[in-house]
Amino acid sequence: MSFIWSTRAQILFSCWPGDRGAGTYVLALFLVAAASALVDCLSAALHHLRRGDRTALHASRMCVAYLVMLAVMSFNVGVLVAAIVGHALGFLLTGSGLLKRVGSSGPGLFMK
Repeated sequence: MSFIWSTRAQILFSCWPGDRGAGTYVLALFLVAAASALVDCLSAALHHLRRGDRTALHASRMCVAYLVMLAVMSFNVGVLVAAIVGHALGFLLTGSGLLKRVGSSGPGLFMK
């Protein structure tokens, strides 16, 4: 297997996006980036919950993380780049504390 750059890819489901055109491929890349950003957001949210409330959130985070991993295993360079960009944006929003500084009138999204 080797990485390829093509709009003809199969990501997670057979024949999707497949030969449906560049628009569907871009939509698939957007969904992969959003899912990888969601993984980082869920990770940040895990740190602010009580111990008993973490199980469902952890299971959800792992489910989305494994779906992103399977998407990257399509060996499409665009999917790999979308996953990296999504994780970077997720970290920018949550891990860097950007959301804590957005609203000066109140606490950030993940602050208690």
